[in-house]
Amino acid sequence: MGSGPAGLTAAIYTARANLRPLVIEGEPSSTSDQPGGQLMLTTEVENYPGFVEGIMGPELMASFRAQAARFGAEYVTAKATRVDFSSRPFGIWVGDEGYRARSVIVSTGARSLMLNLANEQRLLGHGVSTCATCDGFFFRGVPIAVIGGGDSALEEAIFLTKFASKVTVIHRRKELRASKIMQERAFRHDKIEFLWDSTVIDVLGESSVTGVRVRDVITGEESDLPVVGLFVAIGHVPNTDLFKGQLDMEDSGYLVTQPGSTRTNVEGVFASGDVQDHVYRQAITAAGSGCMAAIDAERWLESQLDAPAHIAQTPRNW
Repeated sequence: MGSGPAGLTAAIYTARANLRPLVIEGEPSSTSDQPGGQLMLTTEVENYPGFVEGIMGPELMASFRAQAARFGAEYVTAKATRVDFSSRPFGIWVGDEGYRARSVIVSTGARSLMLNLANEQRLLGHGVSTCATCDGFFFRGVPIAVIGGGDSALEEAIFLTKFASKVTVIHRRKELRASKIMQERAFRHDKIEFLWDSTVIDVLGESSVTGVRVRDVITGEESDLPVVGLFVAIGHVPNTDLFKGQLDMEDSGYLVTQPGSTRTNVEGVFASGDVQDHVYRQAITAAGSGCMAAIDAERWLESQLDAPAHIAQTPRNW
């Protein structure tokens, strides 16, 4: 379940092991749980081994997908709506369509956090965005703002300098959480400015963004910042709602796996990628854990003497 670096790497390995994997890959949308995961919303990937000049995230994921398909992986381009891990074989539903599986690898990733402002939702797609790669082109020669203080926020800000006249990074503290190298790149960029100790309390504009209202968290003073684009980069939350009450998770929602493995608390169910990793959250570590999950699943299936190592479709309404 899932088609980011973790899910598709697991699909490659399980397909090559003749386990006939079925990848429930999500549905096309503007969010991070679409097919291909967060890399579909990512700028040029420079740190994935093997690509000296870098590669665009969507191109990388298309290669992952094609490679898994080459070895026999099949795809369902829709979101799973329900799972049942209480009986065996496990049940997975996509609407009314049901599937049975002896083993499941959960690689559903994480999604972008939003500010939860009414106008933010209303103006999403009309100046408000969570994806610089998708929307940066539309902000040529105009001022924009990025909210956040981590690597993702600074990556967005640096990428957006290719288009915008000025990028203001709004952060609620005086220090950034981003890595030192990202901070150095942002600080020395002449198009990037920082607005410290500040939070966005409203997004301004009727049919499109015309500015943001900002509150100083120290003084309480409010002011308006004129921008025509707002990129929200304040973090992610794992896509684990589907598994509540069935799989153990941390308070933050990340799935719990056994140390040194991808095993969950349910025998035969494994988890890999950002759905269980809140420390590294890199494409390469996600792919690595997808490989681990595939090997764990294959070995577990081999240990089940009466378990056919494949996924089989079942009739509707079963």
